Amino acid sequence: MIAAPGEPSTLLPPMTDEALDRDIFDQLFLKLADIGPDGNTVGDQGFRPALAARWDWASPVALVFHLDPRARWHDGRAVTAGDVAFTFASYTDSTIDSPDRANLSHIVSVEARDSATAVFTFDRRYPEMFFDAVYHMRILPAHLLAALPHSQWRTAAFGRTPVGDGPYDLVRWTAGQDVELAADSTFFLGRPHLRRLVWRFTPDLSVAVTQVVAGDADAIQVLVAPDNIERATAASHLTLYRYPGSVYTLVTFNLRANGDRTTAHPILADVAVRRALVLATDRARMAQSILRGHGRVPPGPLSEMWMGLWFSDIVVPPFDTAQADRLLDGRGWKTGRDGIRVRGGTRMTIHLAVPSSSGMRKAYATLLQEELRAVGVEVMIDQMEAATMQDRERTGRFDAAIESWNTDPSATSNLAEAWLEKGPSNFGGYANPRFDSAVGRALASASPGDSRRAWHDALATLASDSPGIILSALDNVAAVDSRVSDVTFRPDYWGADLRNWRIRGDRLTARDRAER
Repeated sequence: MIAAPGEPSTLLPPMTDEALDRDIFDQLFLKLADIGPDGNTVGDQGFRPALAARWDWASPVALVFHLDPRARWHDGRAVTAGDVAFTFASYTDSTIDSPDRANLSHIVSVEARDSATAVFTFDRRYPEMFFDAVYHMRILPAHLLAALPHSQWRTAAFGRTPVGDGPYDLVRWTAGQDVELAADSTFFLGRPHLRRLVWRFTPDLSVAVTQVVAGDADAIQVLVAPDNIERATAASHLTLYRYPGSVYTLVTFNLRANGDRTTAHPILADVAVRRALVLATDRARMAQSILRGHGRVPPGPLSEMWMGLWFSDIVVPPFDTAQADRLLDGRGWKTGRDGIRVRGGTRMTIHLAVPSSSGMRKAYATLLQEELRAVGVEVMIDQMEAATMQDRERTGRFDAAIESWNTDPSATSNLAEAWLEKGPSNFGGYANPRFDSAVGRALASASPGDSRRAWHDALATLASDSPGIILSALDNVAAVDSRVSDVTFRPDYWGADLRNWRIRGDRLTARDRAER
C-alpha cells in the first residue's frame, strides 16, 4: 500500500502531467520503449524495449518500431501499430491539448506500415529524436477511444475505468479513498512480483508520512521535508532510499515592469543589480538550514538528476556581500536612513511571490528577506494560492517569484522552455541571443560531447546574466517497509521498476499472505 498525498484527476495519460496521476497510469500503460538506468536521452543507446521489441532507422529522419507480438490490452485485444498512430494523433490534437503536445512538435507523422510496424517521420535530425518518440506517449487503445469526441476526453469515463496494456490492471477507484491495481498474470514481459498495488489518498504529505511511519501503509515515494525524513528514519520498520531528485527551486526575476511587459523593470532589468542579489545570498547556508543535507546548491537551473548526468563540473557562484555592495553602489543605489537603498526617488523594494502551500519556499522567502536586507534591499513577501501565483507569473504581474521545477531527463524540456526568449515558460522575459544560440547548438548536435559543451555555454551565459537566484536541487528520499526487497528507484520516475519489487518470504504479514 502506497500513501499518496492527494487524489488523481484522471488516468487517461494525454490529459494530465500531475505526478500522482502518472504514478498510477504508468503501471497501466506502456511506452514503446523506456529510458534506461543511466538516464541517457541522446540517441537510442541504453533504452529498454517495452511495447516495441526492436527498432531501426530507415533513414536519418525515419524511425521504425517493430511491436512485440505478445503485447495485449487488458481486454485481450492485440496492441497494434494502428494504436501507435492513433496515440500520436491524440497527443498532438489541439482540442485534447495534451501537456506533452509541444514535446512531439518535431515528429511530422506516425504511420502504421502494417499491424506490427509503426514508422515515425521527423522534420529534421537532432540528438533526442528517439527520446521524443518514446518518452512522452503512453500508447492508447484505439478500439476503445477512437469513437469518443476529443472534446469529451477530459471528463471521459475511460479516465476512471481505463483499459491498459501494462503490468497492472485497474480493479477499482473509490473516490476520496484509494485506487487498487492487480497484477496482470498474462503480462508479456513477466508477471509482476507484487500481486496488488493500492494508492491510499490522504489530504497532505504529513498525513501520508504518518501512515507509513505507523505501518498503515508500506511506502511513500518522496518525503521532501527534513522533518518527514527524520520521522521516517526513527521508524525501525522502514528503509530509506536516497536517489537523485528531479526538482530544483529558484527565484525567478521579472525583467519587465510588474504588470507591463512593454516596459523594463525599474530595478531588475539591470544585470548588475541582479548579479548583486545573487552574490548577496548565502545559498549554501540557506540550503543547509532548510534542507539539512538533503539537497545542494546547483550551478544553474538544474536538478540533481541533470547534474549527475551532464553538469557535474560547473562551479557555483560565490557568496560575496562586499562585491554585492560595490555593484549596487556603482549603479547609483544609495543607502537611505532606514537602511534601504534609493535611486532617483525609487526605493529598492521587491515583492516576492510565494505559494502559501509550500513550507519550504516560505522558509526560503524569510531567509532571503533577511539576507537581502543586509545589502539594502527590501523584500516584501506576498503569500498566495498556487493557482493565483501561476496566473500572475503568466500575465507578468510580479517582481520575483520562488518556483520549484519538476524536470524530466532531458535538459531541453526545462532549460529551453524556461529561458529561451520565446520559451513558453519564460515568465520573467529573459532574452539573450547568445543563450538562444547555445541552446540551438545543443539541440542540433548529434554528438553527446558537443551537446554537453553547448549546454555548458548556455549555463555560463545564464550565470552571467543572473535572471534569477538558483536556490537548491533536492534529493529524493523515499521510505519503504523493510519487508519489501529488490527496491530500486529511477530519478525521473520512481515507479519505473515497481513491478520487480517483492515481499521477502521470511517477512510476510497476515495481510501479505491473504493477498498472495
